[in-house]
Amino acid sequence: MVQQLGSREQMSASRPAIRNSTRSEAVEPDAIAAIEGSGPNLILVHGIGATRSIWSTLVPTLSQYFTVVRYDLRGHGSHPTRDPHFGLEELVDDLEWIRGQLGLNQVHLAGHSLGGMIVPAYARKYPGHVLSMSLFSTAAGRTEQDSANVWNVVRAMEQQSVAGVLPTLVDRWFTDEFTSAHPDIVADRLQQVLSTDEAVFMNVFRIYAATEMLPWLHEIEVPALVLTGENDGGCSPRLNRLIATRLHTSSLVILPRYKHSILLEAGPEIAGCVLQFISKIDARIQLSAELL
Repeated sequence: MVQQLGSREQMSASRPAIRNSTRSEAVEPDAIAAIEGSGPNLILVHGIGATRSIWSTLVPTLSQYFTVVRYDLRGHGSHPTRDPHFGLEELVDDLEWIRGQLGLNQVHLAGHSLGGMIVPAYARKYPGHVLSMSLFSTAAGRTEQDSANVWNVVRAMEQQSVAGVLPTLVDRWFTDEFTSAHPDIVADRLQQVLSTDEAVFMNVFRIYAATEMLPWLHEIEVPALVLTGENDGGCSPRLNRLIATRLHTSSLVILPRYKHSILLEAGPEIAGCVLQFISKIDARIQLSAELL
């Protein structure tokens, strides 16, 4: 069952839309996010050109143990923005705004791709609110060639349009088996990208390409799960091993076969990894026998 944010213990039912200092418009929390389940708080942060629906395959499992909050990044899904030119700092403060609107004190965080950059940047800026973080298919410690590869995609989209380059990303995101078996899901994912304002999509892709977390990851002290697919070219096991080694306390998981779109291909498996990780650091999570 999905709850609108305003109905959570009536916390925000009487609140007007709040104008965040980094926003150019007022936003109603219940228009851009939803809550499912009950238990310790877990906020999910999606990546480039996606929406909160990208987490749908994880939520049935996670919501049995957590109060799961998922929201649309600004300029994505139902979250409007008048100015497509924002940075990582604004995305971090949007997450803080969501947390504050819900009146949540401490939270577990999970992020995919760009979301896996927003989450540690948030933990660095607001450490008192973070219990743990789970980072999926993200990148840090890119070599010059790694960076050149990402910026080549950006330049190709600038020259040809997002729609012109998007078909070439299917092979980077999905395994061949999944593409053949689930063409409808692949098509829906591509349509999410095409439904995102192109200026917003290009802006967040540039944020993803320009962000380098390695110099400051050591400042983050909360436990972390670092997870990626074995065949994710842009967020490779090599880069995720670097992330794990820079963090104070981390668990590294490499899922065999998968590429970048692990949330769609391996959602239940990832949910199980999250549960096992958090159950070791949060005594409120008591797993059923089949998940131990």
